[in-house]
Amino acid sequence: MSTVKDLLTHPGDRTIGWALTQAARLHRTHLNMKLAELGLFAGQEQVLDTVNGYGALTISELAAMLRVRAPTASKMVTRLTALGFVQRDPGRKDARTVRVRLTRKGRMAVIRLQGLWDEVERDLLKDLSADEQRQLQELLLRVAMNFSPVLENNETDFPPRVCHGGSTSDASPPSLQQR
Repeated sequence: MSTVKDLLTHPGDRTIGWALTQAARLHRTHLNMKLAELGLFAGQEQVLDTVNGYGALTISELAAMLRVRAPTASKMVTRLTALGFVQRDPGRKDARTVRVRLTRKGRMAVIRLQGLWDEVERDLLKDLSADEQRQLQELLLRVAMNFSPVLENNETDFPPRVCHGGSTSDASPPSLQQR
């Protein structure tokens, strides 16, 4: 297991990208330990959060929201269905269309997820002042926007991501606005 000192002595330690990658990896590891307490694995919380934020979704809509392929989203839904967090319901107009909905267990998990995210956020930022936290968020968002033109060329059909808590980063995708 690597120590923080080991992480900072890697040949890539002189780059901000390396430090960002290590921080993101450690953040995800910490989050995964917390998710395990709820019986969830990495990525499954994103499905629950997305379905909670938008309501019942088709597999295609969910895949687009998560920026994954439909078979990947389907596999995630199958696992969450087996665990009792979501259910698949036939569409009202077309029974061939399946919509993914949260179960009671899923809704309860979403409530617990918000507390979990808050706890992980506190752990992440505990040594930073309020001003440093605001500055870090602003800088990370600016850095992320540097990749926006790259993503626009490759992911133009993807709608905005759901932010934790159910809000979106942009307007709802057209397919969801018609509901």
